[in-house]
Amino acid sequence: MSRRRRKVLPTEPVRCDVEKLSHDGRGIARQDGKILFVDGALPGETVMAKVVSTRSKFDELRTLEVLEAAPDRQTPPCEFADLCGGCSLQHMSSDAQIGFKESTLREQFAHFGGIEPEEWIEPMRPGDTLESTLGYRRKARMGVRYVKARESVLVGFREKRNSFLTDIDRCVVLDPRIGERILPLRELLHSMDAYARIPQVEVACGDDSAAMVFRNMDELSISDREKLVAFGQAQDLHVYLQPKGPDTVHRIWPESAGRDDERLSYRLDAFDLTMKFHPMDFTQVNAGINKDMVNRAAEWLDVQPGERVLDLFCGLGNFTLPLARKGAQVVGVEGDEAMVARGRENAELNGLANVAFHGADLHGDFTGQSWAKEGFDKILIDPPRSGAEEICKYLTAFNAKRIVYVSCNPATLARDAGVMARNGYRLVRAGVMDMFPHTTHVESIALFERDSH
Repeated sequence: MSRRRRKVLPTEPVRCDVEKLSHDGRGIARQDGKILFVDGALPGETVMAKVVSTRSKFDELRTLEVLEAAPDRQTPPCEFADLCGGCSLQHMSSDAQIGFKESTLREQFAHFGGIEPEEWIEPMRPGDTLESTLGYRRKARMGVRYVKARESVLVGFREKRNSFLTDIDRCVVLDPRIGERILPLRELLHSMDAYARIPQVEVACGDDSAAMVFRNMDELSISDREKLVAFGQAQDLHVYLQPKGPDTVHRIWPESAGRDDERLSYRLDAFDLTMKFHPMDFTQVNAGINKDMVNRAAEWLDVQPGERVLDLFCGLGNFTLPLARKGAQVVGVEGDEAMVARGRENAELNGLANVAFHGADLHGDFTGQSWAKEGFDKILIDPPRSGAEEICKYLTAFNAKRIVYVSCNPATLARDAGVMARNGYRLVRAGVMDMFPHTTHVESIALFERDSH
């Protein structure tokens, strides 16, 4: 059987005149009728770039030298930004980044939904300075790999467009409680007996504590467990192990008094709420933007005492409980039973009796469920990247006056907005939220109101 011959890549750098950005943040240039996707290049720039991959219709390149820089170019705040795949826009100013995300949302509304909001809101941002966009990331999964040739352990994110881990010793976008501890973490892992059998470390941060979850492929030696505990003590971190699936995650430092004790927490001060979560739970990565987002959603819904409110894909109650603080009867629905339990736990912790959490398949019609039969005045929906097209088709049966849609994918938001429009809802307001600075992730929020005509 003959092997497919690998294409020989050009060795000479290519001069590229960059026209615009792709949705994944790469510069787009053209040469001899072929599209060039250029990592690290901005619109209006002329760069010299190396071909790293070639296809029949396009090539992929990496910027080597900027011959003519765009006004939006900045020096990346991280020394590893050119190689590390954790960020893709550090070479672009914060203003330009948010402009790029806003234009992406506008284009998707026009392309997929054939729709435009009556009002574009100002983007929700962490601040106007570069410093305000750093140290924000509270959740991450980092790869771990022992490299025999270097006799060292690497910890971090994959390099851009390949499976190798980037050789980093710090990360400026991670919460400093994690980002400034990567070098000692590498040294710890290299010193362990299981140095080649821990493939990943998940990190999670609350307001007062930060945690690392070590995925251990084998039972750890007593010595390794002692080293992990000592590391947790010295670095002021909670330490967890995950020997098998997610259900096996357990804390070894500080000593656990039981599963209910294994929690981090964050505050939503505007609503006098403390939200507890397990390190493996889904939580928003950016605490500051999350607070602003919850405030905005509550403001737009304008919940009144006595109203019935539905919160779909509610998770641990990040929106559910703030809405309940407004005096409404709130129903939170989630497909993950563990998160349903967490929502109930948080409702009890905060003394809220006017809220109920239910588990349900949110890919099918739930309008016949007992908790749905009384209808709802207001609805909040925060779906995964795949969106909620099917839900939006029958969500209008509730005849809610207002619907707030929080999205992590502008394409599916735009598609679903078109469904809502065809079912009698106006797209009143929309805008982007810079939940993930220095990346191409576009978080957005939209308000729909029932058409009175």
